[in-house]
Amino acid sequence: MRAPISRRRWLAAGAAAWLGAGCAVRPDGAAAPWVAPAPLPPAQAEALLDDLERRTFDFFWQTTDAATGLAPDRWPTPSFASIAATGFALTAYPLGVVRGWVSREAARQRVLATLRTFLDAPMGPEPQGRAGHHGFYYHFLDMRSGTRFARCELSTIDTALLLAGFLCCQSFFDGADTDEARLRAGVDELYGRIDWAWAMPRAPRIGHGWHPESGFIGSDWRAYDESMLLYLLALGAPTRPVGRDAWDFWASGLPAAWGVQHGQAHLHFAPLFGHQFTQCWVDLRGLHDDFMRAKQATEPGLDYFQNSRRATYAQRAYAIANPEGWAGYGPDLWGISACDGPADVERPFGGRMRRFISYAGRGMGGAHTFDDGTLTPYAAGSSIAFAPEIVVPALATMKARGGAHLYGRYGFSDAFNPSFTFTDVTLTHGRVVPGQGWFDTDHLGIDQGPMLAMLANHRDELVWQTMRRNAHLQRGLRRAGFAGGWLG
Repeated sequence: MRAPISRRRWLAAGAAAWLGAGCAVRPDGAAAPWVAPAPLPPAQAEALLDDLERRTFDFFWQTTDAATGLAPDRWPTPSFASIAATGFALTAYPLGVVRGWVSREAARQRVLATLRTFLDAPMGPEPQGRAGHHGFYYHFLDMRSGTRFARCELSTIDTALLLAGFLCCQSFFDGADTDEARLRAGVDELYGRIDWAWAMPRAPRIGHGWHPESGFIGSDWRAYDESMLLYLLALGAPTRPVGRDAWDFWASGLPAAWGVQHGQAHLHFAPLFGHQFTQCWVDLRGLHDDFMRAKQATEPGLDYFQNSRRATYAQRAYAIANPEGWAGYGPDLWGISACDGPADVERPFGGRMRRFISYAGRGMGGAHTFDDGTLTPYAAGSSIAFAPEIVVPALATMKARGGAHLYGRYGFSDAFNPSFTFTDVTLTHGRVVPGQGWFDTDHLGIDQGPMLAMLANHRDELVWQTMRRNAHLQRGLRRAGFAGGWLG
């Protein structure tokens, strides 16, 4: 067990409560046999998804500040705003309209309020009292002032996630009335303000971000991870777009990411969110860039969608193999990604000392594996558009096993760890339930968001179909060399 990318024995009763029939505990890490997912009657599955979708939407509608449109990073723990969570909140509003949960007018006014916040935000190089610089925004903003929170970075990827939410609303609110026309023009203005070249101190690479105190972060985005979205939006920008050489640099990392993990040949990224975030907005089914066109010779039919499907199956296979011997892992309890954790401590489990962590980019496979027994429902849930046949049973099992400790007002809480039963620890988040393990008590916007978007894409392709109409996204895909599928 390696470091993450960012005195009690296990109670027999707790283990029994979580270890179900068919869970393959393989401490030797050997490949586990295929285990069919637990069957779920269609009506029961639909009822589960109906309830989960509504509760997760309510998280965004009710916790986002209606006056500013800023979404909290987490709830109910008092929190700063996250611009990425705000992007996911914006993506949620069209779903609320289509499902009849909020009126089109109410959703439109919420989007306009959010747009005003970012268009009117003070910008500049000063370390305090500013929301961003050169069209990019700080990762976290103060919920009241809307300006930089503490000493966080100006983030290129989080700005892209925010922008994707605005673009989704731009394409959804396509009416001729004054407010919707103003909304679309405002999104274009916000997009056009971004100075992509400034964020490329080592061009053609797009850097991770910038601090006013110390300058640019010394690392750049390169495949394979969530930054595909960042490069596509930079290529599709209405003003000052990046050149094709930027995409070529990003894609140059793809060959090194290719490999076989738990029986699945695919582009590998350890936390599952890296396979999900871009495709919350971008329908990549049947679309091929140069890398995927070349892969057709050995992997017929492969595209980035199928790649994420394979990554999802690899995660499930890892849980069945369970090389670390954690409690509960199995065919219907899986999903490792960036999430909260109980605490930064070491405790004995399974006959040896184990390192547990709080929030981190957990992941599965290869040199970047970090697995401390913590599972997050959104890791599985956000893959529902890729592999519903294994995701829906996993969601049903997590809800049934965790009960009210894991599922409540806003759907699933962020994470749980059935192996962590230690009561002599000061927890970073959540609580330990005797005999059942640790449960988070917070919901995180960047985890709720992809699950809600992918629920919508699984059920009626709402976000995908909306974004297909966006001229900026179409332009970015074509400039990256994508063709086929719906793009033509």
